[in-house]
Formats: sequence, structure tokens, C-alpha cells
Amino acid sequence: MTRTVVVTGATSGIGRATALELAGRGDRLVLAARSPATLDEVRDECRAAGTAAIAVPMDVTEPGAVAALADAARAEFGRVDAWVHTAAVMAYGRFDETPAEVFEQVVRTDLLAAAAVAREALRRFRADGGGTLVLTGSVLGHITAPYMSGYVTAKWGLQGLARTLQQEARETPGVAICLVNPGSVDTPVYRQAANYLGRVGRPPPPIASPERVARAIVGCLDRPRREVSVGRLNVVMRFGFTVLPGVYDTLVGPLMRRAGLTRTPVAAHQGIVFTPNPAGEAVRGGWLPDVSQVVRTVGGRAATVASAMRRRLP
Repeated sequence: MTRTVVVTGATSGIGRATALELAGRGDRLVLAARSPATLDEVRDECRAAGTAAIAVPMDVTEPGAVAALADAARAEFGRVDAWVHTAAVMAYGRFDETPAEVFEQVVRTDLLAAAAVAREALRRFRADGGGTLVLTGSVLGHITAPYMSGYVTAKWGLQGLARTLQQEARETPGVAICLVNPGSVDTPVYRQAANYLGRVGRPPPPIASPERVARAIVGCLDRPRREVSVGRLNVVMRFGFTVLPGVYDTLVGPLMRRAGLTRTPVAAHQGIVFTPNPAGEAVRGGWLPDVSQVVRTVGGRAATVASAMRRRLP
């Protein structure tokens, strides 16, 4: 059955990958994000895949914006069957050196806006007889890392919110709440983040592709699950954080500075915390190799070698 799915944060990273994955399955899409031009590009990509899609430019932190988005979805397609929330921003810096307004906006975007989405989605689901909400958390909702205090605070809060909503949803037949927790993902968010640390951030390895996370999200829409972890080391990190807290706290700082930050210097800036940067929006962030390009390159070189060998044979 064709679903109507709202995707917030649809212009970049996991949200954009999810929109394209859903488009390939024929779901009707209501795409939302802050950059109108990029949002139109994603809408056109989804329509080219053969599905119906509309673009609704909006900021999830603005009062009334989430309700207006739900109204637009209902006006276009009649109902909302599922809502995938992926909108998030990030800031690097020691807590005491990160401007208070930046910290607060990260929490507002990554936690309070998710609560606003959940509130509106649940209201629509109850009215329509059911639906599935997928929230995008992080392994950092179970562990901590230095220099990312706002993001970590928000993701821990989101973990608690999701668990509470799951408990309450037991009283509402047909309503499912899912939380997808990725580890490091190859998205632009690290370069787009606010930075008060002096070095550009990066996803520490191992790095998952946004398409892999998108498939996990779509899997939750097909068959709802309470929580899905995406990342080979997520379980290991959670074990160390919980069972060996002293060892974890000793190692996490040096590991973060070595694996979670590049050597590229950067002046202090607000990144996309308050305003979007359309030039930096894409599915991937460039931290993983383009496998298709690697295959083409290797295949081309193999063909060249084979051709040269044939010419030398008698």
C-alpha cells in the first residue's frame, strides 16, 4: 500500500537519502527543510523516481511551522501515514567556550523540534487511526564525547523522549514509535557544524553510508521496531561507557582529538546552526570513497592491462 510520509531534514545526509529510498518504493512524500532551492532539487529527484512529492520549506524550530507542515501534507494527500524526523545541527567546542546561544539552538533543533514533530505526528495519527513515527537519534544518546556538549545533551534527551513515547503508545493501537541510532555516518553535518574548537570535525571510523541508515529507517516503516542501531562499534562503545567508565573517560578525549577531528584549522563560526548553507547540502559528506567510482576506475585499469597483454601476445 502506498503511504504518505513526511520527511523533515530532507535536503541533506540521512534525510535526503531516506527521501530517495522512499521515492524508489513509490511512497508519496512531503519533504521539509530550510533551503527552498535544495528542497526543490530533492523533490524533483523523487518525482523522477516515479513518485508524488511536494516541497514545504520550513524551519522546525519556528512556532507553528510543524503544524503548518502537517496541514500541507493533509491538504495534498489526505492524511499522514508516517513521519521521519532527521533534522539536526551540531556544534564543536568546549562547553565553556561555546556561545550559550549556539548551545541552546542545537538543543532546540535536535531535541525540542523533535518533540514538536512527535506531538503533531501523534495528534494526526490518533485522528487517522494509526501511523509510524521514526526519530533519528545517535549512539551519542547512549554515550558521551567531549567537544559536542549540545549535540550529546539533545540526543540523550531524545532517547528519553522516545522511550517515554513508546510506553505511552502502548495505549494507542496502530501507533508505533521507532528510534534509529546511527554511529558515524558519511554526511555533510561535520563540515557544516558550528565550530569553536579550531579544527574541522569529521566522523570517526568506522563510517556508515547515509544510504545504509536510510534503509534502516525505511525498514522501521515497513516493520516498526523500538530501536535500531546502525554502526559496527556502537555496542562496543556502549559497553565500555557503561561497564568500564574510568577506562572510557581516560580514552575518549585522546581518541576524539585523533579520530574525530581533522588537522584542518578553522576560525570560530556558527555553521548552519541558525541559517542553512545550501552549497554544503548533499547526501554524502565525502568521508567515504565513492564505491561506484572505484569500481569504474579499477575496471577501466583492468581493461587497459588486458588490452595491452592481448597486443603483446603472438
